[in-house]
Amino acid sequence: MDKNARLGLLLATPTTLYVLLLIAAPVGMTIAYSFWTQEFVDVTRDFTWANYREVFTDPLYRTLIFRSVRIAAMVTLLTVLLAYPVAYHIALNVKKNKAMWLFLVTIPFWTSYLLRVFSWKLILAQNGVVNSALLWLGVIDTPIDTLLYNSEAVVVTLAHAWAPFAILPIFVSLEKIDRSYLEAAKDLGEGPVRSFLRVTLPLSIPGIIGASMIIFIPTVGDYVTPALVGGSDGAMVANMIQVQFGKANNWPLGAALALSAVVCVTGAACLLVLCLKLIERSLK
Repeated sequence: MDKNARLGLLLATPTTLYVLLLIAAPVGMTIAYSFWTQEFVDVTRDFTWANYREVFTDPLYRTLIFRSVRIAAMVTLLTVLLAYPVAYHIALNVKKNKAMWLFLVTIPFWTSYLLRVFSWKLILAQNGVVNSALLWLGVIDTPIDTLLYNSEAVVVTLAHAWAPFAILPIFVSLEKIDRSYLEAAKDLGEGPVRSFLRVTLPLSIPGIIGASMIIFIPTVGDYVTPALVGGSDGAMVANMIQVQFGKANNWPLGAALALSAVVCVTGAACLLVLCLKLIERSLK
């Protein structure tokens, strides 16, 4: 091993140890726990598939996993649809002060994620901003009590919270587009809509894929938002995992539920990427 290789190994060792200690070790423990069983306050370390059988046969756990994937997919779609026009405007229409626009996009990061969720709870509450405005305008006579504590409230709150994470990768993808392609499309007689569909949108698909992954994967495992604005109809798999590790004191079942959710999320994410790739191919 030459000097450069030894130096590289020495520089990589702290990071490798850090990853093994804080990522690989907890994941390994979670995998191990998922094959054990809980007997009252003791954990029996006999290998068993019972936890996974319960996860995939109990309707409650299946419902929570599928609901989490569905909510995450809806959040991803809504956020990308809302973020794309903003990113498009900054990348292609703003000629000066782009840094200021990007600075404005990052302003939500200045506040706590928990505070942003609480703000939506106040907005959608029975005596919140939306109901108060509708009552003042005379649109309704009594407050609407279905705005909060459901899956739709979770989707709206998560879409707002993750919007900046979608805007930035899409902006980078649009910013990298060679403007000569757009000029060539215009010279060849393409209108704005066809130019967007045949040039801009296909070239920005990598940014859309990146934004979708950044949003979809974390939102499946979100715990705070469904706990605060979801209620029983908006509860997600992360809330049940917390119950198993907390009040139920069933760590093996909680570990199996967590790993099952990871597998389902991985499959759904791969399917999402495949669909976006097929859309990209069909547009070219």
